[in-house]
Amino acid sequence: MLQQVDIATKRLADYASIAGEEAVAEIRELAAPLRGARVLHINATAYGGGVAEILQTLVPLMRDVGLDAQWQVIAGADEFFTVTKACHNGLQGMPGPLTPEMQAIWRRYNELNAARLEGEYDYIVVHDPQPAGLLRYHGAQGGRHWMWRCHIDTSHPNPAYWGFFAPYISEYEVGIFTSQQYVGPGACFKHLAIIPPTIDPLSPKNVLLPPEQARQVVARFGVDVGRPLITQVSRFDPWKDPLGVIDAYRIVKARVPGVQLALVGSMAADDPEGWYYLDKTSRHAGEDPDIHILHNFHGVGDVEVGAFQAVSDVVVQKSTREGFGLVVTEALWKGKPVIGGNVGGIPLQVVDGETGYLVDNVEQCAARMLHLLEHPGEAARLGRAAREHVRRHFLSTRHLADYLRLFQELEA
Repeated sequence: MLQQVDIATKRLADYASIAGEEAVAEIRELAAPLRGARVLHINATAYGGGVAEILQTLVPLMRDVGLDAQWQVIAGADEFFTVTKACHNGLQGMPGPLTPEMQAIWRRYNELNAARLEGEYDYIVVHDPQPAGLLRYHGAQGGRHWMWRCHIDTSHPNPAYWGFFAPYISEYEVGIFTSQQYVGPGACFKHLAIIPPTIDPLSPKNVLLPPEQARQVVARFGVDVGRPLITQVSRFDPWKDPLGVIDAYRIVKARVPGVQLALVGSMAADDPEGWYYLDKTSRHAGEDPDIHILHNFHGVGDVEVGAFQAVSDVVVQKSTREGFGLVVTEALWKGKPVIGGNVGGIPLQVVDGETGYLVDNVEQCAARMLHLLEHPGEAARLGRAAREHVRRHFLSTRHLADYLRLFQELEA
């Protein structure tokens, strides 16, 4: 069978003080007719990246409100995840071929994983392109309702990749996307649901540490917490543009010599390309002692990431393509205005001039960095609005309610 992911217990009642009693009561009302429903989420990895973080909260909350929810991950070797990383990039528009050999590798692992899928479920949610062939190769008998949850922006895909995947995903009854604009050309589902991602405000990453403790955590990594700090938290990935962040930092450093840059990432099991791009980022940084490139193999976990976001003077997410950007949500929740690329799901979160700033190039990014460093009062004002924006729109409770509504609609 597929690998079962062990999850912690979470209780919806614990979120009432943050999300509000009304939101919690609505969720319980939505869940009541679904009590006992069998739900299975399937993705590629149990750690690293936003999908795993979402499921670490969503699945236990589904259990707490009475659903029989499970989370399983597919198996794959490096050759498979190398191909699926290319698929991820290609579906977001990166040029390049999808060779017959790559197609055969993807099909083979999807067939192998489909053979391991066991049990009967009311709702099966398959996340992203890695396991998108499970419905085709397993057959629909394992679930009453099959859904493909796309966490990336397929609005302008590489035609070679879209042409390959479209027949697989079109077999799903439900397509779930972050935004209506992300739905690929010609994609047609019996049911289309728009569900933006969310963060767990009670996770170790998002619970605010006392300021002095947060500074101590950051200082352990060689950062001088007495000097200005710019941080980007993201995978080491060309779409996140860490090289462009370094270039913007260098422009700022000419005006603010004491400024430091932290590039904080997570090396995920399903992203073999990450090591290559980590090396490329390190070489671009050169010998600058004020550029700190860190990841989970340095001991940077959820608490440490949260501390960096909380301590930083400026938080950046200079993506050139972005499905949503949960790291943006996390920083906004900590009361930090974010300078974000004007792409994908970032404008859903960064309201330009209200919760942060949207930028289109290195020069704009550097100008906004300087502005926030030189106007701390405005940064604080934007930060207060940023936290409230997340509270109203991007907490796990809203995510849970969206899924419960979808499940009810499918039964109507």
